[in-house]
Amino acid sequence: AVVSTQSGHYGRDGKRRGTRDMFARDFRKRGLIPLSTYMKVYKNGDIVDIKGCGTVTKGMPYKVYHGKTGRVYNVTKRAVGVIVNKRVKGRIMAKKINLRVEHIRHSKCRDDFLNRVVRNELVKKEAKASGIFVSTRRAPVVPRSAHTVKGKGISVEEVCPIRYEFIA
Repeated sequence: AVVSTQSGHYGRDGKRRGTRDMFARDFRKRGLIPLSTYMKVYKNGDIVDIKGCGTVTKGMPYKVYHGKTGRVYNVTKRAVGVIVNKRVKGRIMAKKINLRVEHIRHSKCRDDFLNRVVRNELVKKEAKASGIFVSTRRAPVVPRSAHTVKGKGISVEEVCPIRYEFIA
C-alpha cells in the first residue's frame, strides 16, 4: 500500500481507490470468465461499453472510463483500442485507451435505432404499394384525456388535516 505524506492516513490516493464495488464481480458471477467473452468479434468503428472486470487485472481501464461508451479504432490479438470522450475541466477530450476484451462489450445503444430503420423501411414499402402517405416520424405520447373516476357503492370521504392542539 502507498503511504501518504500525512501521518495516520494510508492508501487514500492509489490508482484503484474507491473501486471496491466498481470492479467487484456480480453476485453468482464470480469465477471463470465465460468463453463467449473471448469469441466476440470487434471491428473498427464498433461502439462498445467499458466495464472493468476485477478478475483480469491486465489491460484494465482506469476508473474514470468505467461505464463509458466509446468507438473501436484498433484491434489486436487480445485487446482493442477505444476512443472515449473524457471531460477535463471545461472541455471534452477524445482519449485513446487500450483495453483487453474482458473489459468491454458491444453497446446496445444503437439497437433501437437500427430496428426502427428496418421497421420504417417496411412501412414505407407497404405505403408505396398501397399508394397512401405514412409518416415514420416518432410522435410524443399525448396526455390522457380527462375523465371522472367512479366507484360502485362507495361513499365519498372528505379527508382534511386535524387541527393541532397543544397538550401540556
